[in-house]
Amino acid sequence: MRIRIVDAFTDRPFGGNPAGVVLLDAFPPDDRLQRVAAEVNLSETAFAHPLPPGGEADWALRWFTPGTEVDLCGHATLATAHVLAADGRAGGPVRFASRGGLLTARAGAGGRITLDFPTAPLTGVAPPAGLADALGATPLSAHTTAGPTDDILVELADERTVRELAPDHRALRGASKRGVLVTARADDPGAGYDFVSRCFFPDVGIDEDPVTGSAHTSLGLFWAGRLGRSSLVGFQASARGGLVGTEVRGERTLLTGTAVTVIDGELLV
Repeated sequence: MRIRIVDAFTDRPFGGNPAGVVLLDAFPPDDRLQRVAAEVNLSETAFAHPLPPGGEADWALRWFTPGTEVDLCGHATLATAHVLAADGRAGGPVRFASRGGLLTARAGAGGRITLDFPTAPLTGVAPPAGLADALGATPLSAHTTAGPTDDILVELADERTVRELAPDHRALRGASKRGVLVTARADDPGAGYDFVSRCFFPDVGIDEDPVTGSAHTSLGLFWAGRLGRSSLVGFQASARGGLVGTEVRGERTLLTGTAVTVIDGELLV
């Protein structure tokens, strides 16, 4: 079984978010996929196999954390599209059948790949009890996200607060079904991004995800409303960091980024 490790939403090795990518002829039993994902031990490993011609999708795609299967993952989808393009198996748009619905990836100039994902609608809510203490910062606003993401999005005062946040990950458990997204407007729009974020998912075994594509289906919508523009760039300010282009098109959001393959190996058992 060939496994590639791809750094997604970055143009340099050891940046962005690393994902495992495994292309198969068919999916083996679920426990086999889970064991492989646990061995790879990244936030997600993507498994894909080609589908018969003539259907609505070209590939079946699934994502596993080291502990569970997830419903939607942006960076591992970007990584899979990058591998397909590198292997010459994607002459045009690639359509993926997934638990998150039909997803599309289109390769562009300079190695850029654009994903077509469902927009995650937002509902304003009062910050849950204890959330400010768990974050170590006071929310300006809070929203829940709908669909396969099912996060809570928290607006903080400024970029510095987001960057310097040191949350109590244990205390964040249970704040939402999947995770907690914190965000603020960029201090300097001339820096090349419009907003910053960090994403915490202790309930699925990931204290902090380096760059979360799927989170930007709600982050893009939130900041499009605040900034009055449908096309924006977000910087996820984790230790590795990465840029995600967002374009809100109603019920769909386009996510754009680049990727770099850093490891190409074989599972021997």
